[in-house]
Formats: sequence, C-alpha cells, structure tokens
Amino acid sequence: MNLRQIEIFHAVYLHGTVSAAARALNVSQPAVTKVLRHAERSIGLSLFERSKGRLIPTQDARTLFAEVSDIQDRVRSLRQAAQNMRHGRGGLLRVSALPSLGLGAIPDAVARFLRGHEDIMFDLQTLHHDEMVRKLYERETDIAISFEVPLSAPVSHQVIGEGELVVLYREEDMPDAPSRLHLEELRHHKFISPVQSGPIGRVLSSELNRLDVELDEVVSARTYYIAAALVRAGVGMAIVDNFTAHASVAPGLASRPLQPAITFDINAVYLQNRPPSKTASEFLALLSEVIESL
Repeated sequence: MNLRQIEIFHAVYLHGTVSAAARALNVSQPAVTKVLRHAERSIGLSLFERSKGRLIPTQDARTLFAEVSDIQDRVRSLRQAAQNMRHGRGGLLRVSALPSLGLGAIPDAVARFLRGHEDIMFDLQTLHHDEMVRKLYERETDIAISFEVPLSAPVSHQVIGEGELVVLYREEDMPDAPSRLHLEELRHHKFISPVQSGPIGRVLSSELNRLDVELDEVVSARTYYIAAALVRAGVGMAIVDNFTAHASVAPGLASRPLQPAITFDINAVYLQNRPPSKTASEFLALLSEVIESL
C-alpha cells in the first residue's frame, strides 16, 4: 500500500462511509472508492463489507489498522515538523491529561513554559483512564498525565506530584466546617457520588466501606468537573480531587481535605520505547512545580 492508499483506508476506517471519508480528506467520493479498490487489489485482501450504508472493517482491516495508524501518525509528525521549521518553531509536545488536571494545572504550566520556550508548540488533549493505553499505542499522544499507571501495558512512568481528595460544598450548607472533615460528618448531607469516576472513585468507595459509612447519594457523576457543577447548582456536596476543587471554587463555595487524608500519585506515563525528550522533561519538571504549588 502506498501512502495515498493508507490515507484513504485510514479515513474510511475512522468515518465508516466513503462520503464521510471524502469530506474529511476534501476529495471526491469516486476518488476515495477508486483508491480503496486499488488498495484491496494491491494487498489481495478485502478490507470492508457494506452493511446498511456503512463500510464495516473486516478482521484483516482491523489487524492492519494499528500499523496504518502508526504510519499516519508519523506522516502527521513529519508534516508538523516541516511546518514548525517553516515557522521557526522548535518542536511539538503532545500531552494528554485527565480533565481535572486540564482545568488549571496544565494550562498554568503551559503558560509558564511558553514564556521561556516561544518556539515550542503544544498539542493538548483530555483523556480518561481507559483511553490512556490506546492513545499512547496509536501515537495520539506522547505523554499521559494520570492518577493511575496501567499495570499490564509496556509503559514507563515518573511520579510528578501528589493529589488529595477534598470535600467541595456550599458554605451555606456547612458554615462552621473544621479544617479537615471526617467522612462520618457527611452522613446527613445530600451527596454527589463519584464512585464511577475511575481509580480515585474506587479508593473512596473502599474507604467508605472500611468505615461503614453510607452517604445520602442523590446523583452519581462520572467526572469530577460535572460533580463540581452540581455542587454549584445546589444539588449537594461532592468529594473531588484538589485540582478540580481549586479550579471550581467560586464565591459561596469552599473545600476541605478529608481526615484521615486520602492521597494519590500524579504520574507522567509514556511508552517504554518512547521516553520523554529533553524539552518534554523540562515541561514535566515545571508541571511538577505547578502541582506542588496548588
């Protein structure tokens, strides 16, 4: 398969129809169909089956897609590198982070980093824990900033900070809150449950079970920033990470850490065979400082 055939195959695989692939590539539908047929003839395999107006990848296509994605990513990187050189830029940092870190810590670190590295361009994304390995494997990102490190994947990591769970609440609902709150003190308040929200939610659920504390759960929120929005709307209290709380606190809202504290590591995760570059390492060091200051 030549690069044009790879590009067409990749677009059809992602978009599911010839028309959608043609729009994405800004070419005609007959051109997409022609190149796709040539690709199938050149490799001697059927790549798609038509079903209800969509093109369904065959098993052979699914096997090829991982390799094709890697090639496409390398081509995009080459184009980006050429564009960076044309515009006098020094490199591209592709960083993915959990939404809670994307609310404040990542933007702050990027802003500070760019003051001394005006030639660097960032490609920033948010991700959830179950997307991390796929994004790294498929070269959608170079570094994932997360609370959890996949145990079975060939990745390496470095700890760049520590986070803590806190109670986010309206001041009118707890006007005389102590400096730290025990989970037992939340029993008689309406509670927005984060137990579906990844590894930290599971840690909280385990602690509630250990203490035999049952809270009055009125809503379950799968992301912390939605939980924070529900607190602002007066639905109830929520336990979120301190980064979400820091970015969400507004007049009338407050947060308190738990007693005993529930802490967790913040990790920079990357493929074992693609460690951070010198520039990426400098950014991670700065991000660590920002995290520590929050």
